Amino acid sequence: MKNFLKGLGNTFFRFCLLAMAGWATVAIFYSNLPAPVRPWVAGVFALGSLLTLFGRYSTRRTRLGFLAAFALVLTLWLLMPPSNDRDWQPDLATLAWADMAGDTITIHNIRNADYRTETDFTVHYYDKTFDLSNLKGVDLFLVYWGSPNIAHTMMSFDFEGQGYVCFSIETRKEKGEDYSTVKGFFRQYEITYVVADERDLVRLRTNYREQGKGEDIYLYRLQASPELARKVFLSYLEEVNRLKKHPQWYNALTDNCTTSILKHTMPHNPDARFDWRLIVNGYVDEMLYERKSIDTSVPFAELKKRSYINPKAQAADKSTAFSQMIRAGLPGKEL
Repeated sequence: MKNFLKGLGNTFFRFCLLAMAGWATVAIFYSNLPAPVRPWVAGVFALGSLLTLFGRYSTRRTRLGFLAAFALVLTLWLLMPPSNDRDWQPDLATLAWADMAGDTITIHNIRNADYRTETDFTVHYYDKTFDLSNLKGVDLFLVYWGSPNIAHTMMSFDFEGQGYVCFSIETRKEKGEDYSTVKGFFRQYEITYVVADERDLVRLRTNYREQGKGEDIYLYRLQASPELARKVFLSYLEEVNRLKKHPQWYNALTDNCTTSILKHTMPHNPDARFDWRLIVNGYVDEMLYERKSIDTSVPFAELKKRSYINPKAQAADKSTAFSQMIRAGLPGKEL
């Protein structure tokens, strides 16, 4: 038994070293080294790691050397600076910011792009002043583009009589750059809070994404008090202002569209505890239903069916009543 446990421990130790070597290799490949040399440096590191950890020359000293090399890669990776100064895609080039004076909130650079196709659009921005006393609630959009296990989340705040302010937490991509889940773990994208009109963020996904096929969007009206909605809204705006001055890396696991929502809600909502469905967030609506954070007057399957808004969004299209039309017939609070 002693030998078995020793062998098991050695196997686990080697597995950890192999995992560290794999992570460091990918981190080098996606580092801020000059692009032509990254594959070569990553390849040399991978080969050297295998030889020092598992080859016939593997000794305690070579393994210590590997740990020192890993520590260097990790340190340099952690020191990679995020930036607001890149050649951004035009729809992500202008950051929003807000002036806050008591109950008077002025948001600058609210995006409202005019789309002809997903990639052919004209970006427009406007400034608007809101009265916090008019903030009556907050809604959640779940956007599915492929797997039912994963969704993009967007929050929209209802300023009764003044309209909606929608937030989409996204990767800030440069021109010609596509999203990659792997790159999302390796400091390749800054995080950005897109503050936009619902006719922009929602209609883009229902009417123009996937060559007209659209993405599937579900809209849930959250059972949040006006007081909670205000605290969360102000938390969002504080982060919007902070990111304008201090850029931050996106991380596909720890700093994404859903975990960031938790960051804004947890300090103000005692029921905003962690749940595995915040990671596999395609099921976050089930979690909210169980916690009675969304309407429970109908069975969940019926609620989800009625919360599907694509047909209504496609019919509303460019209407100035877009937000009211996509909410028509939704379970929950009255409009």
